[in-house]
Amino acid sequence: MARLGAAVTVVTTGSLAQPVGFTASAVCSVTDDPPTVLVCLKRSSRVRPSFIEGAAMCVNVLAANQEELSNRFAGPLSAVERFAAGHWETLMTGAPVLNEAVVSLDCRISRLVEEGTHTVMFGRVQALRLGSTAHGLVYFNRSYHRLPYVEAFDGVIDN
Repeated sequence: MARLGAAVTVVTTGSLAQPVGFTASAVCSVTDDPPTVLVCLKRSSRVRPSFIEGAAMCVNVLAANQEELSNRFAGPLSAVERFAAGHWETLMTGAPVLNEAVVSLDCRISRLVEEGTHTVMFGRVQALRLGSTAHGLVYFNRSYHRLPYVEAFDGVIDN
């Protein structure tokens, strides 16, 4: 699976007052109508109880210069320590949205499926914000890689 490259994301839930988040690379688009993504979360994760059906969830796609943020959300730090980096606000659902993300998909969890060691969370996109950051970050063969420059629209789109 190390050879299956993927965008690096920080997935959040909760609120700005009580944020919860983790790093994920097992994220993908499911359908455009309704706009839906899936995120895989290890069943043994300490943050898993916060991600329940109907809960808010934001998928924040990281930029090439955010490796440290990815590592911060993947490690043993507390929520306070994780969210001390970056600038956070909310969109429609109230889940924390990273201002510096390449794109943030603000979702409502529509379904949870247990498969092997992971929970697959389906999120219906309620709003999205496209950042102005041009370089994306992918994880491939157990290391980070920068994506080339691509111009992006900077704004918010509500569904």
